[in-house]
Amino acid sequence: MSSRIPTLDITRFDSDREAFVAELGAAYRQWGFAGIRNHGISQQSIDAAYDAFKRFFALPDEVKRKYHVAGGGGARGYTPFGVETAKDSRHFDLKEFWHIGREIAQDSPYAEFMPPNLWPDEVPGFREHGYGLYLALDQLGSRVLAALALHIGLPEDYFVSVTNSGNSILRPIHYPPITADDIPNVRAGAHEDINLITLLVGASAAGLEVRSQQGEWVPFTSDADTIVVNIGDMLQRLTNHVYPSTTHRVTNPPGEQARQPRYSVPFFLHPNPDFLIDVLPSTITADNPNRYPQPITAQGYLEQRLREIKLK
Repeated sequence: MSSRIPTLDITRFDSDREAFVAELGAAYRQWGFAGIRNHGISQQSIDAAYDAFKRFFALPDEVKRKYHVAGGGGARGYTPFGVETAKDSRHFDLKEFWHIGREIAQDSPYAEFMPPNLWPDEVPGFREHGYGLYLALDQLGSRVLAALALHIGLPEDYFVSVTNSGNSILRPIHYPPITADDIPNVRAGAHEDINLITLLVGASAAGLEVRSQQGEWVPFTSDADTIVVNIGDMLQRLTNHVYPSTTHRVTNPPGEQARQPRYSVPFFLHPNPDFLIDVLPSTITADNPNRYPQPITAQGYLEQRLREIKLK
Protein backbone atom coordinates (compact mmCIF):
# COMPACT_ATOMS: atom_id res chain seq x y z
CA MET A 1 0.00 0.00 0.00
CA SER A 2 1.22 3.45 -0.87
CA SER A 3 2.24 5.66 2.03
CA ARG A 4 1.52 8.74 -0.05
CA ILE A 5 -1.99 10.14 -0.44
CA PRO A 6 -2.70 10.28 -4.20
CA THR A 7 -3.29 13.43 -6.22
CA LEU A 8 -5.34 12.94 -9.37
CA ASP A 9 -6.10 15.03 -12.46
CA ILE A 10 -9.87 15.50 -12.63
CA THR A 11 -9.82 16.30 -16.36
CA ARG A 12 -9.33 12.55 -16.78
CA PHE A 13 -12.95 12.14 -15.68
CA ASP A 14 -13.75 13.31 -19.22
CA SER A 15 -10.79 11.89 -21.16
CA ASP A 16 -10.09 8.59 -19.34
CA ARG A 17 -13.21 8.04 -17.25
CA GLU A 18 -13.03 4.37 -16.36
CA ALA A 19 -9.43 4.52 -15.17
CA PHE A 20 -9.95 7.79 -13.30
CA VAL A 21 -13.03 6.47 -11.47
CA ALA A 22 -11.13 3.31 -10.47
CA GLU A 23 -8.11 5.27 -9.18
CA LEU A 24 -10.21 7.83 -7.32
CA GLY A 25 -12.33 5.13 -5.72
CA ALA A 26 -9.24 3.19 -4.67
CA ALA A 27 -7.71 6.33 -3.11
CA TYR A 28 -10.83 6.95 -1.06
CA ARG A 29 -11.17 3.33 0.01
CA GLN A 30 -7.62 3.42 1.38
CA TRP A 31 -7.24 6.98 2.64
CA GLY A 32 -10.59 8.75 2.63
CA PHE A 33 -8.50 11.60 1.14
CA ALA A 34 -7.21 12.60 -2.29
CA GLY A 35 -5.77 15.67 -3.98
CA ILE A 36 -7.58 17.03 -7.04
CA ARG A 37 -5.63 19.10 -9.57
CA ASN A 38 -6.65 20.82 -12.82
CA HIS A 39 -9.90 21.57 -11.04
CA GLY A 40 -10.75 24.63 -13.12
CA ILE A 41 -10.97 27.18 -10.29
CA SER A 42 -8.63 30.03 -11.14
CA GLN A 43 -5.86 30.98 -8.76
CA GLN A 44 -6.96 34.58 -9.20
CA SER A 45 -10.42 33.87 -7.77
CA ILE A 46 -8.93 31.85 -4.89
CA ASP A 47 -6.45 34.63 -4.08
CA ALA A 48 -9.19 37.28 -4.20
CA ALA A 49 -11.32 35.31 -1.75
CA TYR A 50 -8.37 34.72 0.61
CA ASP A 51 -7.54 38.42 0.53
CA ALA A 52 -11.09 39.33 1.55
CA PHE A 53 -11.11 36.75 4.33
CA LYS A 54 -7.76 37.92 5.70
CA ARG A 55 -9.01 41.51 5.75
CA PHE A 56 -12.00 40.45 7.80
CA PHE A 57 -9.95 38.53 10.36
CA ALA A 58 -7.64 41.54 10.71
CA LEU A 59 -10.55 43.68 11.97
CA PRO A 60 -10.79 44.58 15.67
CA ASP A 61 -12.39 41.92 17.82
CA GLU A 62 -15.39 44.08 18.70
CA VAL A 63 -16.14 44.60 14.99
CA LYS A 64 -15.94 40.89 14.19
CA ARG A 65 -18.21 40.03 17.10
CA LYS A 66 -20.97 42.17 15.57
CA TYR A 67 -21.42 39.26 13.15
CA HIS A 68 -21.62 36.52 15.78
CA VAL A 69 -25.14 35.10 16.03
CA ALA A 70 -25.73 34.01 19.62
CA GLY A 71 -27.51 30.66 19.72
CA GLY A 72 -27.13 30.19 15.98
CA GLY A 73 -24.84 27.20 16.21
CA GLY A 74 -22.30 28.99 14.03
CA ALA A 75 -24.53 28.44 10.98
CA ARG A 76 -23.83 31.89 9.54
CA GLY A 77 -21.44 34.72 10.21
CA TYR A 78 -18.59 34.78 12.70
CA THR A 79 -17.58 32.24 15.36
CA PRO A 80 -14.98 33.63 17.79
CA PHE A 81 -11.71 32.09 18.92
CA GLY A 82 -12.01 29.37 21.54
CA VAL A 83 -15.49 27.98 20.80
CA GLU A 84 -15.34 24.89 18.58
CA THR A 85 -13.95 21.80 20.27
CA ALA A 86 -13.18 18.52 18.51
CA LYS A 87 -15.39 15.64 19.64
CA ASP A 88 -14.07 14.06 22.86
CA SER A 89 -11.34 16.73 23.19
CA ARG A 90 -10.81 18.61 26.46
CA HIS A 91 -9.31 21.66 24.72
CA PHE A 92 -10.91 24.03 22.24
CA ASP A 93 -9.37 24.52 18.81
CA LEU A 94 -7.05 27.46 18.21
CA LYS A 95 -9.11 29.14 15.51
CA GLU A 96 -11.80 31.64 14.60
CA PHE A 97 -13.95 31.30 11.48
CA TRP A 98 -16.80 32.56 9.31
CA HIS A 99 -19.61 30.57 7.69
CA ILE A 100 -21.07 31.23 4.24
CA GLY A 101 -24.08 29.11 3.32
CA ARG A 102 -26.30 28.49 0.32
CA GLU A 103 -28.46 31.41 -0.76
CA ILE A 104 -32.02 30.15 -1.18
CA ALA A 105 -35.45 31.69 -1.68
CA GLN A 106 -37.26 32.82 1.45
CA ASP A 107 -40.20 30.56 0.56
CA SER A 108 -37.97 27.49 0.13
CA PRO A 109 -39.02 24.47 2.22
CA TYR A 110 -35.44 24.50 3.52
CA ALA A 111 -35.50 28.13 4.69
CA GLU A 112 -35.93 27.10 8.33
CA PHE A 113 -32.62 25.19 8.15
CA MET A 114 -30.63 27.69 6.05
CA PRO A 115 -30.77 31.25 7.38
CA PRO A 116 -29.72 34.19 5.21
CA ASN A 117 -26.01 34.90 4.94
CA LEU A 118 -24.35 37.72 6.82
CA TRP A 119 -21.84 39.93 4.99
CA PRO A 120 -19.33 42.25 6.71
CA ASP A 121 -19.86 45.85 5.59
CA GLU A 122 -16.24 46.65 6.47
CA VAL A 123 -14.73 44.34 3.80
CA PRO A 124 -15.41 45.27 0.16
CA GLY A 125 -15.55 42.24 -2.12
CA PHE A 126 -16.19 39.75 0.71
CA ARG A 127 -19.59 38.72 -0.64
CA GLU A 128 -18.60 38.68 -4.30
CA HIS A 129 -15.44 36.63 -3.87
CA GLY A 130 -16.67 34.52 -0.97
CA TYR A 131 -19.87 33.37 -2.62
CA GLY A 132 -18.14 33.02 -5.98
CA LEU A 133 -15.73 30.53 -4.39
CA TYR A 134 -18.68 28.77 -2.70
CA LEU A 135 -20.37 28.16 -6.07
CA ALA A 136 -17.15 27.02 -7.75
CA LEU A 137 -16.40 24.47 -5.03
CA ASP A 138 -20.01 23.27 -5.04
CA GLN A 139 -19.68 22.54 -8.76
CA LEU A 140 -16.33 20.78 -8.34
CA GLY A 141 -17.73 18.71 -5.48
CA SER A 142 -20.55 17.55 -7.74
CA ARG A 143 -17.99 16.19 -10.22
CA VAL A 144 -16.16 14.28 -7.49
CA LEU A 145 -19.45 12.82 -6.24
CA ALA A 146 -20.39 11.79 -9.81
CA ALA A 147 -17.14 9.81 -10.06
CA LEU A 148 -17.71 8.19 -6.67
CA ALA A 149 -21.27 7.27 -7.63
CA LEU A 150 -19.99 5.42 -10.68
CA HIS A 151 -17.33 3.69 -8.59
CA ILE A 152 -19.93 2.05 -6.33
CA GLY A 153 -22.36 1.21 -9.12
CA LEU A 154 -24.80 4.10 -8.83
CA PRO A 155 -26.01 6.30 -11.70
CA GLU A 156 -23.61 9.16 -12.39
CA ASP A 157 -26.30 11.70 -11.47
CA TYR A 158 -27.31 9.96 -8.20
CA PHE A 159 -26.11 12.82 -5.99
CA VAL A 160 -27.54 15.66 -8.11
CA SER A 161 -31.03 15.60 -6.60
CA VAL A 162 -29.53 14.76 -3.20
CA THR A 163 -27.36 17.89 -3.01
CA ASN A 164 -29.04 20.49 -5.28
CA SER A 165 -30.27 22.35 -2.18
CA GLY A 166 -27.64 20.99 0.15
CA ASN A 167 -26.93 22.75 3.44
CA SER A 168 -23.29 23.20 2.40
CA ILE A 169 -20.91 25.59 4.15
CA LEU A 170 -17.80 27.53 3.10
CA ARG A 171 -15.66 28.13 6.17
CA PRO A 172 -12.79 30.64 6.00
CA ILE A 173 -10.59 29.87 9.04
CA HIS A 174 -7.90 31.93 10.77
CA TYR A 175 -5.48 30.16 13.09
CA PRO A 176 -3.72 32.99 14.94
CA PRO A 177 0.01 32.88 15.71
CA ILE A 178 0.91 30.69 18.68
CA THR A 179 2.83 32.72 21.24
CA ALA A 180 3.41 30.15 24.01
CA ASP A 181 5.40 26.93 23.82
CA ASP A 182 3.46 24.87 26.35
CA ILE A 183 -0.21 25.23 25.43
CA PRO A 184 -2.13 21.92 25.33
CA ASN A 185 -4.39 22.99 22.47
CA VAL A 186 -3.72 22.28 18.80
CA ARG A 187 -4.96 24.35 15.90
CA ALA A 188 -7.61 21.75 15.10
CA GLY A 189 -7.91 18.60 17.19
CA ALA A 190 -8.17 15.12 15.68
CA HIS A 191 -11.61 14.80 14.14
CA GLU A 192 -13.70 13.54 11.25
CA ASP A 193 -15.91 15.81 9.15
CA ILE A 194 -19.69 15.65 9.42
CA ASN A 195 -20.77 16.08 5.78
CA LEU A 196 -20.59 14.10 2.50
CA ILE A 197 -17.24 15.42 1.24
CA THR A 198 -14.98 18.34 2.17
CA LEU A 199 -12.98 20.37 -0.35
CA LEU A 200 -10.02 22.28 1.13
CA VAL A 201 -8.65 25.05 -1.04
CA GLY A 202 -5.29 26.74 -0.63
CA ALA A 203 -4.27 26.21 3.00
CA SER A 204 -1.54 28.79 3.57
CA ALA A 205 0.81 26.59 5.62
CA ALA A 206 1.68 23.02 6.48
CA GLY A 207 -0.01 21.29 9.37
CA LEU A 208 -2.72 19.01 7.97
CA GLU A 209 -2.12 15.40 9.01
CA VAL A 210 -4.17 12.33 8.07
CA ARG A 211 -4.26 9.14 10.15
CA SER A 212 -3.52 6.07 8.04
CA GLN A 213 -5.26 2.72 8.44
CA GLN A 214 -2.13 1.61 10.33
CA GLY A 215 -2.58 4.47 12.82
CA GLU A 216 0.30 6.67 11.59
CA TRP A 217 -0.08 10.42 11.14
CA VAL A 218 0.75 11.26 7.51
CA PRO A 219 1.38 14.94 6.60
CA PHE A 220 -0.55 16.10 3.55
CA THR A 221 0.54 19.52 2.32
CA SER A 222 -0.88 19.91 -1.17
CA ASP A 223 0.67 21.84 -4.05
CA ALA A 224 -0.69 25.31 -4.73
CA ASP A 225 -2.82 24.10 -7.67
CA THR A 226 -4.35 21.18 -5.74
CA ILE A 227 -7.60 21.01 -3.77
CA VAL A 228 -7.72 18.38 -1.03
CA VAL A 229 -11.00 16.43 -1.01
CA ASN A 230 -11.93 14.05 1.81
CA ILE A 231 -14.83 11.84 2.80
CA GLY A 232 -17.13 12.94 5.62
CA ASP A 233 -19.17 10.92 8.09
CA MET A 234 -22.42 11.21 6.13
CA LEU A 235 -20.89 9.54 3.07
CA GLN A 236 -19.15 6.97 5.26
CA ARG A 237 -22.53 6.11 6.78
CA LEU A 238 -24.34 6.07 3.42
CA THR A 239 -21.73 3.71 1.94
CA ASN A 240 -21.47 1.46 5.02
CA HIS A 241 -17.79 2.47 5.47
CA VAL A 242 -16.80 1.53 1.90
CA TYR A 243 -15.49 5.10 1.87
CA PRO A 244 -13.98 5.83 5.30
CA SER A 245 -14.23 9.21 6.98
CA THR A 246 -10.61 9.45 8.03
CA THR A 247 -9.45 11.13 11.22
CA HIS A 248 -7.31 14.23 10.56
CA ARG A 249 -5.96 17.20 12.47
CA VAL A 250 -4.11 20.50 12.05
CA THR A 251 -0.97 20.48 14.17
CA ASN A 252 0.97 23.37 15.58
CA PRO A 253 4.14 23.88 13.52
CA PRO A 254 7.51 23.91 15.25
CA GLY A 255 9.61 26.92 16.23
CA GLU A 256 9.19 30.20 14.43
CA GLN A 257 6.61 28.79 12.01
CA ALA A 258 4.19 28.67 14.93
CA ARG A 259 4.51 32.46 15.18
CA GLN A 260 2.88 32.79 11.76
CA PRO A 261 -0.89 32.83 11.24
CA ARG A 262 -2.48 30.05 9.18
CA TYR A 263 -5.48 30.47 6.92
CA SER A 264 -7.51 27.76 5.25
CA VAL A 265 -10.89 27.55 3.52
CA PRO A 266 -12.73 24.22 3.59
CA PHE A 267 -16.04 23.73 1.79
CA PHE A 268 -18.29 21.24 3.57
CA LEU A 269 -20.62 19.72 0.97
CA HIS A 270 -23.87 18.58 2.58
CA PRO A 271 -26.98 16.85 1.26
CA ASN A 272 -30.40 18.45 1.28
CA PRO A 273 -31.69 18.69 4.87
CA ASP A 274 -34.46 16.12 4.35
CA PHE A 275 -32.24 13.55 2.62
CA LEU A 276 -32.54 10.24 4.46
CA ILE A 277 -29.09 8.78 5.13
CA ASP A 278 -29.92 5.09 4.73
CA VAL A 279 -27.15 2.59 3.94
CA LEU A 280 -27.00 1.80 0.22
CA PRO A 281 -28.07 -1.84 -0.30
CA SER A 282 -25.17 -2.40 -2.73
CA THR A 283 -22.67 -1.75 0.08
CA ILE A 284 -24.11 -4.42 2.41
CA THR A 285 -22.38 -7.79 2.14
CA ALA A 286 -21.73 -10.84 4.30
CA ASP A 287 -18.33 -9.37 5.17
CA ASN A 288 -19.72 -5.86 5.66
CA PRO A 289 -23.16 -6.13 7.28
CA ASN A 290 -25.33 -3.05 7.71
CA ARG A 291 -23.66 -0.90 10.37
CA TYR A 292 -26.54 1.60 10.57
CA PRO A 293 -29.94 -0.15 10.46
CA GLN A 294 -31.63 3.03 11.70
CA PRO A 295 -31.64 5.75 9.00
CA ILE A 296 -31.45 9.43 9.93
CA THR A 297 -32.10 12.66 8.02
CA ALA A 298 -29.14 14.82 7.08
CA GLN A 299 -30.50 17.64 9.25
CA GLY A 300 -31.00 15.35 12.23
CA TYR A 301 -27.47 14.02 11.92
CA LEU A 302 -26.01 17.52 11.52
CA GLU A 303 -27.70 18.79 14.68
CA GLN A 304 -26.53 15.76 16.64
CA ARG A 305 -22.93 16.36 15.59
CA LEU A 306 -23.01 20.13 16.15
CA ARG A 307 -23.90 19.47 19.77
CA GLU A 308 -20.92 17.13 20.08
CA ILE A 309 -18.46 19.80 18.91
CA LYS A 310 -20.05 22.49 21.12
CA LEU A 311 -21.42 24.67 18.35
CA LYS A 312 -24.98 24.04 19.59
